[in-house]
Amino acid sequence: MNDQRPLVILIFIFLVGAVLLTKLFTIQVLDDSFMKKAERNAIQRVVDHPYRGLVYDRNGKLLVYNNPIFDLMIVPKEFEVRDTTRFLELFKISKETLIESYTAARKYSWVKPSTFIKQISTEDFARIQDFLIDYPGLFIMTRSIRSYPSPIASHAMGYIGEISGRQLERDSSHYYVQGDYVGLSGLENYYEKDLRGTKGVKYKMVNVRGIDKGPFKDGEYDTASVAGNNITSTIDMELQKYGEFLMQGKTGSVVAIEPKTGEILAMISAPFYDPNSLTGAEFSKNYRVLNSDISKPLFNRPIMATYPPGSIFKIVQSLIGLQDGILLPSTTFACNKSLVACHNHPSPVDLFGAIRNSCNPYYHQAFRQIINREVSSNTFTDTKIGLTDWREKVAKFGLGSTLGIDMRGEKGGSIPSGAYYDKVYGEGRWKYSTIYSLSIGQGEMQVTPLQMANLAAIFANKGYYYTPHLVKSINGDKSLIPQEYLVKNEVGIDAKHFDLIQEAMAAALYGTANRAVMKDLVIAGKTGTAQNPHGEDHSVFIAFAPKDDPKIAIAVYVENAGWGGRAAASTASLMIEKYIQGEVKRLDLQDYVLAGNFIY
Repeated sequence: MNDQRPLVILIFIFLVGAVLLTKLFTIQVLDDSFMKKAERNAIQRVVDHPYRGLVYDRNGKLLVYNNPIFDLMIVPKEFEVRDTTRFLELFKISKETLIESYTAARKYSWVKPSTFIKQISTEDFARIQDFLIDYPGLFIMTRSIRSYPSPIASHAMGYIGEISGRQLERDSSHYYVQGDYVGLSGLENYYEKDLRGTKGVKYKMVNVRGIDKGPFKDGEYDTASVAGNNITSTIDMELQKYGEFLMQGKTGSVVAIEPKTGEILAMISAPFYDPNSLTGAEFSKNYRVLNSDISKPLFNRPIMATYPPGSIFKIVQSLIGLQDGILLPSTTFACNKSLVACHNHPSPVDLFGAIRNSCNPYYHQAFRQIINREVSSNTFTDTKIGLTDWREKVAKFGLGSTLGIDMRGEKGGSIPSGAYYDKVYGEGRWKYSTIYSLSIGQGEMQVTPLQMANLAAIFANKGYYYTPHLVKSINGDKSLIPQEYLVKNEVGIDAKHFDLIQEAMAAALYGTANRAVMKDLVIAGKTGTAQNPHGEDHSVFIAFAPKDDPKIAIAVYVENAGWGGRAAASTASLMIEKYIQGEVKRLDLQDYVLAGNFIY
């Protein structure tokens, strides 16, 4: 029995060896998973971020471009620092930041790269690049930030920033990862998919110290990034720049539209800010400053602020009355100031005179006839029926709901309904005397400056509009913009009724806005003074020009500036002069607007 022991031991050793050899053969020849794991330890997957598309003005002038920046990436498993003091001095960070950043990277992944230091400038990159070889686990990833050659149109262009956790959760395409940049407002947000481009991937061989040893398999598995689409905006850079020049130091809005297309020529929200302040490493700091500013420079007033339209709404009342046969050009009412206050002017007046002189009592009486048509013998019921019918007609002018501009956050304003008054006063407990302030664009009615500019375009076009929009083409192709911007919207008013309105609007400048009158150019406009219970009234003016072949429609709101014929009308007239004639010669009027003293 003892003589068999060496044989048993030899057989056991042979079997163990056979098992080990078989396993080794399987690992090395049949199963490549271990080889792939080894390769992953020696290969870095680097995302190649594309350049965002550029943005141009309507005349091909550059509005937004890209500047390269550099993110310092870290792979925690490979990271090693021998001299902490030298490291901190080189990268200009504190020990606390080093610990926090490293801890965050480890929490994200022990073996995958993540951002260690964000948005290193070109100058700082040049200073540190030769020392990166001394720090295993660190490498540079190139990105880009937005830059603006002319610091204008901040609200229209918008800004980009690091994607939030909530946005990542909503990203069904799985395009984004933590640390990516995304459009957060304006065109940058609305056209994000067009501007962002397509990511590429590069695989690099690195040694145990993390030193780049060249592309893996000569780049066989690399994919190139594809730059985003370039966008041609509808903005006229020179007009936008001039409008911001006029609105400096003021609060309000200017929106200018090309009537025949709905293309927005200028969109100014005052106060504004330098868009370059919301780029680069100082983004968070500057955003906090802007966001806490009591003047609300981040608030996009043209699409978000709502005001009573004031007297400019009288033109809408006129058109509804004409279309329904309630009013005729010859319809006359006395300027009865016991009904509602009014300034001094000839009385009685016909429809032309009512528009020219902006007669409040005229529209008080006209609106009563539009609302109370004796459909019901009950005055409360009759008023509700009339208001419902009137509200449907007003909605066709693009009021009471969003227009659909290519920007997020647009407000629709408010045109009160019968249900609204039922809620406030009780059903069957309100009548015309309750709502008469609507006759002159006051009361519960609210509109945005964009809607007012669109109204001016409707008057210019004699009854239609194209949805206002900020993009003219994508990569030079107009068919790539949302097609709803190419659809004509009819307001349901016969074109013939606009002839009298246009003539009256041209004459109105001599009555209520003589500062807006130009010697060689006929402007059709309407002033408004929007009541403000919190302070001085708002100055309002809409216009289009030239009257007989309109090239521009404009709305101006200047908050707390009083009568519409002063601040708003003067600003609009100068903007029209700049756009139509290319230069401003009325420097005395320009000085008046810049001074901002509108009491005379």
